[in-house]
Amino acid sequence: MPITRLTKPDSKFRLDDVSTDPPRDATKQEAAERLKELGEELLELQELMWGARTHSILIVLQGRDAAGKDGAIKNVVGALNPRGVTVSSFGVPTKEEREHDFLWRIHRQAPRAGEFAIFNRSHYEDVLVVRVHDLAPKALWGERYGHINDFEELLAEHGTIVIKFFLHISKKEQEKRLLEREENPSTAWKLNVNDWKEREHWDEYTEAYDEVFRRCSAKHAPWYIVPADAKWYRNLVVAETVAETMREYRDGWLKTLERNGKAGREELDEYRRSRGGRNKG
Repeated sequence: MPITRLTKPDSKFRLDDVSTDPPRDATKQEAAERLKELGEELLELQELMWGARTHSILIVLQGRDAAGKDGAIKNVVGALNPRGVTVSSFGVPTKEEREHDFLWRIHRQAPRAGEFAIFNRSHYEDVLVVRVHDLAPKALWGERYGHINDFEELLAEHGTIVIKFFLHISKKEQEKRLLEREENPSTAWKLNVNDWKEREHWDEYTEAYDEVFRRCSAKHAPWYIVPADAKWYRNLVVAETVAETMREYRDGWLKTLERNGKAGREELDEYRRSRGGRNKG
C-alpha cells in the first residue's frame, strides 16, 4: 500500500505534490474486508501492549475541516478495547491553559504505559492556526517547531510510540462534504460557519503544513500523509499503518509477558512453600 512517510526534515517537501485519491487498483470491498482483519489484529496487539506496559501509543490526527478525523477515530480506534484508549480534542485554549506554556495542556493528555491516546488536532495547531491567523508574533511561534520536536523526542525516550497522520483532502472534496452536511439532518449539527471561513485561507494553511512536515518529521515521530478523498481508503491506511507499527514491538511484548508470568509463578510458588506446601485452597 503506497503511502507518503516522512521520517526526517526535508526542505523540498510539498503537500501539493501528494495525491488525495486512492490508488486505481484499490477497491472499497477489499478495503472493508482488510479493515475487519486489521481490527482483530489491532485488538490483539493492544492486549499485548496493555499487559507488557513497556510502551504506549500516541496517534496524532491532523487535517483540514471535513477531512475525516472523527471518522478515522470511529472506524479504526473503534476496534480497540475502550479500557485503554483516550481521545482528546484541542480547541481554543481556556484561560487556565493560556496561563501556561503551549505544551502544558498537551502533555497532560499523553498516554500512560500500555494505553492509546488519540489527539484530534494537537500541539501542531500552535504553528498552524496561530500562524495563519497571526495570533502570536512569528518570533514566538517560530520557536515552537523546536519545542515540538523536543517534546516528541521526550515521549519516545519514555516508551511512547508516536504516529502522526495528516488526512489529505482536496479542496473540491471538502466543499462537497461541507455541502452534504447542510443537506443531511443527521450531520447538520456539524455545521460551522468557521469551516467556510477557513477555506478562504487554504493556501496559507498549505504553506503552514508544508513547514510542519519539513521541520517536524523524525524516525521516532513520523508523519504519514493519508489520501483522504475516499473515506474507505483513509480508514484502511490509518489502520494498516498503526498495525504495521505495532507489529515491530510484538515479540518484545510477548517476551515481557513471558518474563512477568514466570516471575509471578515463582512468587506464587514461594508463597505456597511459606505456608507449608498447602494447596491453592
